[in-house]
Amino acid sequence: MATKEEEEKKTIEEEEDDNDEEEEESANVGEEGAKKKKKKKKKKKKKGAAAIALGEKKEPTQKPPALGLKDTAFTDYYVKYGQTDPPTIPVAELFRGRELPKGEIQEYTMEGHQHRISAEETRAMDRLQEDLYSKVRLGAEVHRQVRAYAQSFIKPGVELADMCARLEDKNRELVVEHGLERGIGFPTGCSLNHVAAHYTPNTGDDTVLKYDDVMKVDFGVQIDGRIIDSAWTASFNPRYDPLLQSVKEATDTGIRTAGIDVRLCDIGEAIQETMESFEVELDGKTYPVKAIRNLNGHSIGQYNIHAGKSVPIVKNGCEESIRMEEGEIFAIETFASTGRG
Repeated sequence: MATKEEEEKKTIEEEEDDNDEEEEESANVGEEGAKKKKKKKKKKKKKGAAAIALGEKKEPTQKPPALGLKDTAFTDYYVKYGQTDPPTIPVAELFRGRELPKGEIQEYTMEGHQHRISAEETRAMDRLQEDLYSKVRLGAEVHRQVRAYAQSFIKPGVELADMCARLEDKNRELVVEHGLERGIGFPTGCSLNHVAAHYTPNTGDDTVLKYDDVMKVDFGVQIDGRIIDSAWTASFNPRYDPLLQSVKEATDTGIRTAGIDVRLCDIGEAIQETMESFEVELDGKTYPVKAIRNLNGHSIGQYNIHAGKSVPIVKNGCEESIRMEEGEIFAIETFASTGRG
């Protein structure tokens, strides 16, 4: 099934019809004798369309250096689609003529909402949104492939500024950056330890990732202003595993709880209950995991990363009247700490 070729081959076929014919004519011109005249036919170049050769589909095998990721996480995740390793084929080109991955789909659990799954009218309305869904799914697949690639080199010793530059360069490459039409969603965040979020290294910052660090990596992709905002935590010391597990399960809880007409305060309560059921032992002392109450998820609009609604991660984190509404897009984000929260 596998071949020896692991890098993309870009084949540009050019056919040149190079029939340069020279015909000689002899003519007598008075006393000067015969002169030779040459006729040359112009070169005709026939350019074939550029063709991108997809790699052969393979089974992913490479595991990331960081701990706390899902068992299904592979840094060469994308090779199962015929992508090169490292990835170089633009994702839109990779899936040309094929259906984009749909990701995880959650069923409605709220009583009285089963019609959203079974009603033909509702399914027909969903089909009208296919243009939006296709942009979101394309952006999500770009994010997954860039994320898997980044996880291959995120390990102790990497300089954070260099890490962000490599990640963003690959992001631009796979999305085929083009002005405001498509590109990176926002600057890459790589917050360390007590810094919970929104730290980005500036030029000249020589901070290096260490074995005992806990780093939150956050980056985005946008296509026609439809922003994919997703993050994960990287750590290498297994003593932080319970902390990472708490946010992973809390995020899954938030996603399962979310849905049309769901109160945002109820999502926050469910997230907090899951997250704070964990504790972490560090240097012989046990710390209860606390939700960081002033950091939240949020709604996302076109070209608008924070579109007005916040999704709390604690009980009573917002007014009870605020709900998720049909057609809205949300980022469910969870932040845990061994401190006060």
